[in-house]
Amino acid sequence: MSGIRVRLVFPDALVREPVLARLARRFPVEPNIRRATVEEHSGWIVCELQGERAATEAAIAWLADEGVEVELLGDVVES
Repeated sequence: MSGIRVRLVFPDALVREPVLARLARRFPVEPNIRRATVEEHSGWIVCELQGERAATEAAIAWLADEGVEVELLGDVVES
């Protein structure tokens, strides 16, 4: 299993939503939060998404479809 490090930027409408909880239930990936800042109207999270490549790619696509800005940080995380 491997993973990728991403930066997720949440718009105002999604800051209070349990997006990562939904992601973990919907896809066989494990998000590991490494750093985050959440404020009343915006927030961002740097996290590692661990799982099979197809699952992490599907999870990233789902996040983008939900309205989360996804920035691939290019780090591949091996477990």
